[in-house]
Amino acid sequence: MRAGRGPRAAGISRCTAGLAALTLLLAGCGDDGGSTSAGSGGGTKVTVAALPLTDSAALYIARDRRLFKKEGLDVTIQPVQQSIQALPALAKGQVDVIASANYVTFLQADEKGTLDLRILAEGVRVAPHMMDVLVPKDSGIKSVADLAGKKVAVNILNNIQSLTLNAILDARGVGRPVYRQIAFPLMGPALERGQVDAVHAVEPFDSAIQGELKAKVLLDGGSAPVQSLPISGYVTTQKFAAGHPEEAAAFQRAVEAASKIAAQDPGAVREELPKYTKVTADQAKSIGLPTYPSSTDVAQLRRLTELMKKQGLLKKAIDPATLLVK
Repeated sequence: MRAGRGPRAAGISRCTAGLAALTLLLAGCGDDGGSTSAGSGGGTKVTVAALPLTDSAALYIARDRRLFKKEGLDVTIQPVQQSIQALPALAKGQVDVIASANYVTFLQADEKGTLDLRILAEGVRVAPHMMDVLVPKDSGIKSVADLAGKKVAVNILNNIQSLTLNAILDARGVGRPVYRQIAFPLMGPALERGQVDAVHAVEPFDSAIQGELKAKVLLDGGSAPVQSLPISGYVTTQKFAAGHPEEAAAFQRAVEAASKIAAQDPGAVREELPKYTKVTADQAKSIGLPTYPSSTDVAQLRRLTELMKKQGLLKKAIDPATLLVK
């Protein structure tokens, strides 16, 4: 691989510079007592931290189609590059909800006692090519078996990407790679520079890296046995859910209504993506979308928690039904 910084890497860097600079803005979001309050626009204020991923599409559909306002909510969305960045703010009540929150991190935090987790609604489930393992076009990695011992970039170590990829590799009886933590916006440059042998990228970064670097898809990250696995959701705390039950229920209704729109009309998602990501309208037309469930399925969530326990990411079994806001 080329060690230097080529023009394509520079292009990706320019395209993702804005995303790489995103950080959670907490000033004025409230204190430990929570950030929910009566809004000047007549609705109850709810602060949501969200990632610039396809996972968050229903949140923005709910905002732009005034579904939150219909429920009497004034929702403020704060961008964050990784949902784990917002975990301390959620625990302190500085944000009320985290959208596109990867379940693995938050289930682990709940088990450790650092967060009293509650799940308001499902975000997305795995779908074909919503995330892929990509290699450079001139890579010597020709098969999935060749990944054994190779350096693969994931957004967060010991999380949903390694969990799902390990499950796929284990099912095929091949060796696992060595994971390197690299934020999604920086995966393209890292691959171009030869810092890693492959990247496990989600949309919209998946398509961007393929387009900019002509990277090849080695493996569909939605392959068996992880197809339709829940990977992210809208999470809050027990304190918020118990202290603001009407607001929690209203938020849940709005997001589930938006998820139903997203599931029935993928065009609505593709129209929304350029508004909150660096994806262009043309790029949005071909991006691989996840599945947007309009209700939470405990049985599907249990698949996730059982897989986490099997791979040592949970010490004991968790009944996800006890974590749902009903």
